[in-house]
Amino acid sequence: MSPLPNSVRGYPPPATVRTRVKAALRRPHRSAAPLTPEEEETRALLLRLMSLLLQYPDASLTAARPVLTATVEALPPSPAAERLAAFTEWFAGQEPDALERHYVETFDLRRRSGLYLTYYLHGDTRRRGMALLTLAQRYRATGWDTDGGELPDHLPVVLEYASLAGPRAGEAPLRQHRRGLELIHHALADGGSPYRHVLAALLTLLPPATEADLKAVAELAAQGPPAEDVGLDPYGAGEFAPPGSFVPPRQAPPTLMPPPSIPEGPR
Repeated sequence: MSPLPNSVRGYPPPATVRTRVKAALRRPHRSAAPLTPEEEETRALLLRLMSLLLQYPDASLTAARPVLTATVEALPPSPAAERLAAFTEWFAGQEPDALERHYVETFDLRRRSGLYLTYYLHGDTRRRGMALLTLAQRYRATGWDTDGGELPDHLPVVLEYASLAGPRAGEAPLRQHRRGLELIHHALADGGSPYRHVLAALLTLLPPATEADLKAVAELAAQGPPAEDVGLDPYGAGEFAPPGSFVPPRQAPPTLMPPPSIPEGPR
């Protein structure tokens, strides 16, 4: 998966997108009402944009900022479009090194705003390993190859899959991890990160949170996800840190090299 501007250019022109996205975003959330092909296409564009904007801002992504900004500007007025426009306005005006620092500080050093969704549902438990395997199998069953660059639960990966596989099966992982997405959004908002706008835009495409969802999110924020010492800790040592706290990653142990062999001399 790579943030290439061609993936955005492959969609219809802005005028067509404007009409189709307007219809898709104003459609109420009704699971029984199927989307038209045009609505599915515009929804896929929104998800693909979110996937790109949540990826690490390397040279390819920063070079694509004019294309991304223009595509977002072509969207009709809506809560999702307004949120994405607020993000791209900030995104387009930052220096590349500042973007990289902010991304690492926001997503790599803070557990509450990490982008690995199964962590919020299963924590560091054996169930998380099974969830990752199930998600990878889902991707393979639809013929999609993630290229192995990220874990299958990384939010940009999940969003790209949703944009390709459609609103029902493709968005199922997003609906399953609705509470984790809510918690990430809360953490980003508490920390004042502009990335909160991208999460807010995503949440507008999902069914509204129920009272049970909000209660579970509050409990998760207070207690943290399930814990089990199985050696799976991709987010660094320490407890479930509050927003604004930095959790330094655990230092890797030194690599031990075997001593060089000494050839035997003549006997």
